[in-house]
Amino acid sequence: MRATAELAILLMLMTSRRAGEGERELRDNRWAGWRPTYLVGQGLQDKLLGLIGFGRIAQETARIAEQAFGMRIAYHSRRPLSPESPLAGRWTYHPSIDTLLAEADFVSLHCPGGTETFHLIDEARLRIMKPSAILINTARGSIIDEAALAQALIDGAIAGAGLDVYEHEPHVNPALIALQNVVVLPHLGSATSETRVAMGMRAADNLDHFFDGKTPPDQVA
Repeated sequence: MRATAELAILLMLMTSRRAGEGERELRDNRWAGWRPTYLVGQGLQDKLLGLIGFGRIAQETARIAEQAFGMRIAYHSRRPLSPESPLAGRWTYHPSIDTLLAEADFVSLHCPGGTETFHLIDEARLRIMKPSAILINTARGSIIDEAALAQALIDGAIAGAGLDVYEHEPHVNPALIALQNVVVLPHLGSATSETRVAMGMRAADNLDHFFDGKTPPDQVA
């Protein structure tokens, strides 16, 4: 949970501050030195972060963004947080994805994959977003129509995208790879030593329960 939330924040920072572009220039020996208008990006403070899907990872992303960077938070999910939740009323709920897309400076995807969310972010919805907006995906690649995203980035319909997941992994749409205003990572959401050890231990705990004749804590069928 925390590892993926941190990666969403990393992609926001890399894309908004154009870090990928800068690193590529340095590695290619193309940097001509400091200039006042060189690779000017945008900051996070006071920007509106819109989260689509609001489970544990999205909520952790919201906490980090708010506490560390002073971002404003809004979210869309099937239903708002329960009134009993300690977070109820803290952040703005949008019953409509489209109103959230129209207002957000950063959009971070945290909904599940599958038929219900297939190409949820399509050409029409990308055109709803602000020209200065940045799209982040650490959820499932199928949520975004990648061809439509590439065209929206080429046309300047949105400012940038930070992606850790792809529709046809490990293949990445070549049109996205070719763009400077896209940060691409190879599905690193859970790739911390702490998280991977915890995942392994959790799997072992489930096996222990099964062979002891108990119900595994993470039983799925």
